[in-house]
Amino acid sequence: MRFMNGSKTVAFHTLGCKLNFSETSSISRLMEKEGFEKKSFDGLADIYVINTCSVTENADKECRYLVRQIQRRSPESFVVVTGCYAQLKPREIAGIPGVDLVLGAAEKFNIAEHIRELVKGDPAKICSCDIEDVHSFHDGYSLSDRTRAFLKVQDGCDYSCSFCTIPMARGRSRSDQKLNVLENVRELAARGIQEVVLTGVNLGDFGNADAITKRKTENFFELVAALDKMNEMPRFRISSIEPNLLNNDIIDLVAKSDRFMPHFHIPLQNGSNTILALMRRRYLRELYADRVSRIKTLMPHAAIGADVIVGFPGETEAAFQESFDFIHSLDISYLHVFTYSERTNTRAIEMKPVVPVSLRNERNKILRNLSFQKLQNFTALHAGQTRKVLFERSRDKEMMEGYTDNYIKVTAPYKAEWANKIVDWRL
Repeated sequence: MRFMNGSKTVAFHTLGCKLNFSETSSISRLMEKEGFEKKSFDGLADIYVINTCSVTENADKECRYLVRQIQRRSPESFVVVTGCYAQLKPREIAGIPGVDLVLGAAEKFNIAEHIRELVKGDPAKICSCDIEDVHSFHDGYSLSDRTRAFLKVQDGCDYSCSFCTIPMARGRSRSDQKLNVLENVRELAARGIQEVVLTGVNLGDFGNADAITKRKTENFFELVAALDKMNEMPRFRISSIEPNLLNNDIIDLVAKSDRFMPHFHIPLQNGSNTILALMRRRYLRELYADRVSRIKTLMPHAAIGADVIVGFPGETEAAFQESFDFIHSLDISYLHVFTYSERTNTRAIEMKPVVPVSLRNERNKILRNLSFQKLQNFTALHAGQTRKVLFERSRDKEMMEGYTDNYIKVTAPYKAEWANKIVDWRL
């Protein structure tokens, strides 16, 4: 069966990070402009698009499971797989029964053009290139609940952390232009969005280099400063920023701002300098502690989250205890804890000694318990305070949820007049 032009339906499923969700939303809007009608992934559609992640430990299993679901539900439909995992393992994905098209990093935004050439029953078609040849930037934003939007302003990464495949999946660091970011924010404001979350692979590295001087013509602080002056958007958040790129200027601006929320997510990955060196991170734990200290000095109410990896090769019991003690000492609010898993074509896969998987899982639980305690303590510190909460639209007519400026989750009885509104709330 050949794909025919005309009215066709398409459904999307996204695995992974906020950046993936923003890109899926952009691809969806592009396809709607091409005449495709969007459908629920759980229902029937002519085309199913799976946007994959390389960070997910079971990326292959998740992808195969989703394709099997589609095959059972609608065997004549076309299945397209794109995203980071598709760039890293295109032939592996093409070998999954039922997959018709695999799109790498350079081609995912040309999806409509490729779909029109498909014939059901032909071998899976791979449209990809070497990641070194990926230079273009495609902006995007997600509109999941029409309350907040995740706005992509940067892509790719020039770092070479020993555990990470993202540079191989997304290419070198590249960014949007500041003026285009401002224009996208105006468009989101016109849609009624109340909060924009800035996203990227390495967000603090925002800015493109001049072709001749090789120096950046814009930087992340300049972008934040320009956004802070926009009356159209009530709230901004910085999704995640490397500690070595979170400079004093950015912290000081957020501290004085009415628009940038007092909330930082700063990847740590490990609290041992020995392990940080093995990970090829670009800072020592002393710098991380300094960033936390400055934030809390200027904004005692600020929420600070951290990413942490447990079970990295060479993480002895003593190194893990050192990491635990350091994280315990930090005035942070919560952790995102990841269990190390081997990735092909990374430096870490050759490192010894390997930490047994059972021990990795045990350490994960220990740090997740620490995260729970820190979040409980942070929330308790604000009991009795009145803070501004942005309540989300909800299909549930009994309860609704929202977040304070400093990222404390609030649940309240449903009131239609609060939906997509910023409300003073006593915690």
